Amino acid sequence: MAHPFQRKAPADMIGDTRPSWHLHRYLLGSANLFEENRLLKFAIAGTFGITAVLGMLLYTSNLNQRTVIVPFGAGGDLYVTGNKPSEAYLRTITRNIVSLSGTYSAYSADQQFQELLSLVHPTSYNNLRDSLNGLLDELARNPTLSIASYVRTDKPVTYTTTEIVVPVEKVRVIGGVIRKFQGMLRVRYVIDNGRFWLTALQEENFNADPR
Repeated sequence: MAHPFQRKAPADMIGDTRPSWHLHRYLLGSANLFEENRLLKFAIAGTFGITAVLGMLLYTSNLNQRTVIVPFGAGGDLYVTGNKPSEAYLRTITRNIVSLSGTYSAYSADQQFQELLSLVHPTSYNNLRDSLNGLLDELARNPTLSIASYVRTDKPVTYTTTEIVVPVEKVRVIGGVIRKFQGMLRVRYVIDNGRFWLTALQEENFNADPR
C-alpha cells in the first residue's frame, strides 16, 4: 500500500535522470567519436602523403646522384650522373677500350684482355671472352704478330645512349711486314647503377689503307 505522502516519479524520469539527458550524452559521445575518426583518417592520409613525398625525393636523389668512376687510373672530369656519363668520361673510356682491344702483342694480350673483360656486362661476358680467346689462339700461332690501333682524327666519334662508333686505324705487323687498315669499331654499352658496362665490340668495314 502506497504511503499517502510518497511522491511518484514523473513518467519522463529514469531513476533520477531524464531520458533526454541520456540522449544528449549519447549524441555528444557520437559526435566526439566521429571527430576522432575524422582526425585519425586525416592523420593517416597525411602520413601516406609525407611517405610518398619522401620516397619521391629519395628516388630523385638516387637518380641524380653523381657516381665518380675513373677508368684505368685516368684523371679529369669523369663521372656518371644517374645513367648519363659525362662527355669526358665517354671520350676516356672509348680510348681505353680501343687501346685494350686493339693494341696488343703475344706478350701483352692476355693481361690486357683480362682488364677489358672486367668492363664487360655479365650477360655478354661469355661471348666476348670467346672472341678474345680466339685472338689469343692466333697470337699463339704467330708469336711475331702485333697490332696497334688508333682513334682517327679525320672523322668524328659518334655517341648515343647505347653505343659508340669510333673511326679506327689499325697497324698490323707480322714477320716484319706492316699493313694498315681503316674501319669503324662499334662499342655497345649500358650504364647500370652508375657503372659503365661493355656489352659488345664489333669491327666494321675494315679495308687496307689505300695510301
